Amino acid sequence: MRRRSRQQVLAEVPGRRRGSRPGALNRAELEAFSALAEALADAQAVVATGPAGSAVALGLAAAFTVRGSRTALVECDLAEPVLAETLGISGAPGLHEYIRGEALPGEILQPLVPAGPASAAAGEHLTCVVAGNAARTPGPLLRSERCRHAIAMLRRAYQTVVLDGPPLSGDPASLQALAAAADTTILCGGRRELPRRPPVAGAKLVLVG
Repeated sequence: MRRRSRQQVLAEVPGRRRGSRPGALNRAELEAFSALAEALADAQAVVATGPAGSAVALGLAAAFTVRGSRTALVECDLAEPVLAETLGISGAPGLHEYIRGEALPGEILQPLVPAGPASAAAGEHLTCVVAGNAARTPGPLLRSERCRHAIAMLRRAYQTVVLDGPPLSGDPASLQALAAAADTTILCGGRRELPRRPPVAGAKLVLVG
C-alpha cells in the first residue's frame, strides 16, 4: 500500500447501474464526472484505461461536452472495439481505417447528443471516433506516426480529446505511446483492481464503485 499511496487519487465516481442506458448519466453521475472534468480542466487530451476505463472515458467526455467544451471521444482499443455497439452508432470506418489510410478524417467523425440530464445542458454534440474493425495486431498501429498524427489533428480541432485507451493487460508500449501524445493518463477501476505500479509514469487514479 505504500506504493499505492504515492499515486494521486484524482476523483471517485459511481459505478454504472445495472440496466442504465449507455451514454446516459443520471444526476449523481453527471455531478461526479463534472467534478472529474474540473480536476482535468488543464489537460486538453486525456487517456483513460483500466477495468472501468471505457465507462469513465464516456462519462468524462459527456461531462466536458456539458461544460461547453468541444469534445472528441476516441476509442483506441483496436483489438476489441465496443463503443459503436454500446452507443448504437456505425462501427466503421474508425481509427483503425484512418491509421491504415483507408478513410479520410471527415469519414470517421460521428456526432452524438448526450442523453439523460446531460442532454438538456449540452451546448453541442459530442464527436465520437470508434475504433473501427478489429485489428489482429493493434500495437504497431497505435505506436505509428499515423496514429500520432490523428491525435494531433483532433487536438487542433477540439478543445478536449478523451482517449478510451487499450486495456492494462495489453501492450504497455502502445499505452505509453498514447500517453505521450496526451497530457494526462488516468487509471480507472476499483481500488483492488488497479496496479500498484502504473504502466505510465505520473498516471492518476480514478476510483469507481
